Formats: sequence, structure tokens, C-alpha cells
Amino acid sequence: MPEWLSVEEAADKSGYHPEYLRRLIRASKIEAVKKGLMWWVDPDSLDAYLKEAQEADDARYAPRRKRS
Repeated sequence: MPEWLSVEEAADKSGYHPEYLRRLIRASKIEAVKKGLMWWVDPDSLDAYLKEAQEADDARYAPRRKRS
């Protein structure tokens, strides 16, 4: 069983906005479970999506980093 990540933790790890991650979850592009009001993301699924996004030619899939 993987250590599940909250959407906020997944956003910190990936650089994606939490709402975008929720959209990916609803589209079944990232595996997650909903417990109560919170989504919990499978980190292996997130890593696989990030790898796929990095290899994609389309820059729209690239995460947006927060500016300091």
C-alpha cells in the first residue's frame, strides 16, 4: 500500500495547482481515493503522470512552478 499524498502535498511535489490535480483525478489520469471531503493521491500514479508530461512535446502539460 503506498503512502497516499493529500492534493496539497501532491501540488507541492509536482508544481501543479491543486485544482488542476483534482481535474486530473476526475479524468482518471491520476489514481486517487476520496475519503470524506479530501482526495488522496497515489504517489506512483503521480510520478508516472509527471514522467509522461516531461516526455510530451506539448508544453501545456508541464507543471507551473510557483514564483518566489
